[in-house]
Amino acid sequence: MKIAILSRKRSLYSTQSLKAAAERLGHQVVIIDHTKCCLMMESEKPQIYYPGNLLRDVDAIIPRIGASVTMFGTAVVRQFEMQGVLSTASAQAIELSRDKLKSQQFFSMMNLGIPKTVFAKFPKKQEIPELIARVGGTPLVIKLLEGTQGLGVVLAETKAAAKSVIEAFSSLKTNILIQEFIKEAAGADIRAIVVNGKVVAAMKRQGAEGEFRSNLHQGGSSTAIELNAEEEITAIKAAKALGLGVAGVDMLQSSRGPLIMEVNSSPGLEGIEESTGVDVAEEIIKYLEITYLKASQVSLAETSLVN
Repeated sequence: MKIAILSRKRSLYSTQSLKAAAERLGHQVVIIDHTKCCLMMESEKPQIYYPGNLLRDVDAIIPRIGASVTMFGTAVVRQFEMQGVLSTASAQAIELSRDKLKSQQFFSMMNLGIPKTVFAKFPKKQEIPELIARVGGTPLVIKLLEGTQGLGVVLAETKAAAKSVIEAFSSLKTNILIQEFIKEAAGADIRAIVVNGKVVAAMKRQGAEGEFRSNLHQGGSSTAIELNAEEEITAIKAAKALGLGVAGVDMLQSSRGPLIMEVNSSPGLEGIEESTGVDVAEEIIKYLEITYLKASQVSLAETSLVN
């Protein structure tokens, strides 16, 4: 196959790990900065130019779309999909995973474990105490809808602090989620990598001392972990709910079972590969191989029927 990795920076660990795995398995690899693509729409002729040359003969793509360029990045992914190119994540699935509110609604609808979460459009001062009570009081977590890597996440330990932060965001017309704080998680969470409906690797991330966020980007540490049956099933169902063939599912361990925090459509590979020793990149390439083979068999069968 000719595989295109959509990445803004070819030197990133995840990009290089995927490239090495694909080449090791005998595939041709190109790295494309999706923000430099030009999309040409014409009746029955969707085209992609990069940077000024027509991209041809790409069999599959691996999108590594950053949150800051979700709209343009998913447009590029959609253009490839219109050409019949396979992708480890569809444009629709990437958009859904980036929408914290909508994804939480999906998990709630599917009866998957999530922290109590409240969303209100710029609540008035008199409405805030009721919102705080609905998630079980303080401490509580306040999240920006567009935050990533632990940024835009605030722990409010008292009612006064929670009220002040919510009022500040409301005055700025910023959309936020108000979420239950899971004390027993003790500043740790689980990152499970799901590929093709299976958990291929999992790690436990522990926040730095005095830090409630467990993200490695915020100075946390990680160790390999074996998921229990409920955690494994929850991770698989979460990825499936958003239509993702490859996903990083973040969960909290609570007294009532695993609670889904969010699902990442392009999870970083460095932390999980170093912690677990699992070649996640190779698992992703093998998933593409299986998907490509199935698509080829379907195409041959359809051609046979026509003839």
